[in-house]
Amino acid sequence: MRIGPAGEFERERGFALFPGMIFLRLSAGLALLALAASTRLRAAEPPAPHAFLQELCDDFGGRLTGSAANTGALVRLEEALRALGLKPVRQPFTMPGWERGDDRVELLAPFARRLRVAALSYTEAHPAFEAAVVDLGQGRPGDYPVGDVSGKVGLLAAGTPLQAREIAAGARARGLRGVLFINREGGGQLLARTGSFTGEPLPLPIYSIAQEEGVWLQRLLARGQAVRVRMETRSRCVPVETANLVATIPGHEAGRVIVGAHFDSWDLGQGAMDNGIGIAQLYALARTLRDTKPQCTIELIWFNGEEQGLWGSRHAASLIDQDPIVAMVNLDMVGVPVSVNALGDASLVPALERWHATRPESARLPKGVENINWVGSDHTPYQLRGIRAVTFNAPIPRESVRYYHDFADTIDKVPPKLIDDSVAVIRDAVLALANDAELGAWRRTREDTVRLFTTFGLEKRLRAMGLWPFPE
Repeated sequence: MRIGPAGEFERERGFALFPGMIFLRLSAGLALLALAASTRLRAAEPPAPHAFLQELCDDFGGRLTGSAANTGALVRLEEALRALGLKPVRQPFTMPGWERGDDRVELLAPFARRLRVAALSYTEAHPAFEAAVVDLGQGRPGDYPVGDVSGKVGLLAAGTPLQAREIAAGARARGLRGVLFINREGGGQLLARTGSFTGEPLPLPIYSIAQEEGVWLQRLLARGQAVRVRMETRSRCVPVETANLVATIPGHEAGRVIVGAHFDSWDLGQGAMDNGIGIAQLYALARTLRDTKPQCTIELIWFNGEEQGLWGSRHAASLIDQDPIVAMVNLDMVGVPVSVNALGDASLVPALERWHATRPESARLPKGVENINWVGSDHTPYQLRGIRAVTFNAPIPRESVRYYHDFADTIDKVPPKLIDDSVAVIRDAVLALANDAELGAWRRTREDTVRLFTTFGLEKRLRAMGLWPFPE
């Protein structure tokens, strides 16, 4: 619509405009402008937690630390946090990284078949070689076959109690050229995993092999069949520069409650369960806590490098020095909680019980407060520095969680209700820790920290992982 020099309305598209039509056109125009403004406002609003997780999963896929997908997804998270009015800060660090190339294992005898495999991280690229296969059972010294196994490939049972570092050392000492590690889950699953918590390249290639094919090879060997394979990978170890991301909810006092979740995942799927759930839960905390004023500062940290060896949390914990820390809360594959876990620290139990007692009876956790320590996630580096840690007993349904670390770890396994229901409990617990005047910041002594792990029989596993910092 145009207005002529005498104020007369010109004709548009062959129609004369009368006063009533003018009013309607102006009203419609204003309505369209209002709708457009409303649409822009809605577009600028940060997405809901599950929608945000779906965006990360669908737009970037697996977030292997050091990959372009990980970097791009971290930028997207920064943007979302800024849209919430927060000021996220990168915490850069370097770590021994690893890139997956083409992992190839082919069965040559008794017939030809390409096997479904995935190299463990820190498996180095190696030229193709052919070798006979021998059954290692669970890989303990007494499980190795009698006689010379040098130059062969070992087939390792799914139920081995050994860490990858121990497996590699034992196999190398006996002259094996590679190991096929049978997966514990059926259905063609591979469950990607790290081969070295120390970041050192493995002394020989280790591949996860699908359970069905691994057990097939076991049966052939048990019948005396000669089994021969050809192995090759282009995966390789590379240094990585990456970062954790930190968002802070300032408190009135000097103490801090740290709430962490690892941002990285394996590359085979989308990393929706492990640990997209934790990413979304932390993001949900950022949305709901940004306008609160807790007594203690609440620090939200998205760690990188967890899957390959807890590198991000090791770095973050190393920066704390003697800062007053109330507790570290770890969100790693946390479904809807059935209990809160003090992870072996008896001094936390009274505070957690006070919190639990204040919840409405209908909202009480079925298993209440537990106190069981375990290792291998981002709370461990904090515990090793004397900092108390908390997590939740919160199982993910078996029909979903069996797919973690592989192709089917996808967003369809994580319903919005899981995020909403879990965050309702987590937020309540985090605020209780931050506002509990009786709790205060506290550090264990070296002796108490040693006792925290030895009481639960965890020092052997920490040594095998290369994480035990205490001399005998």
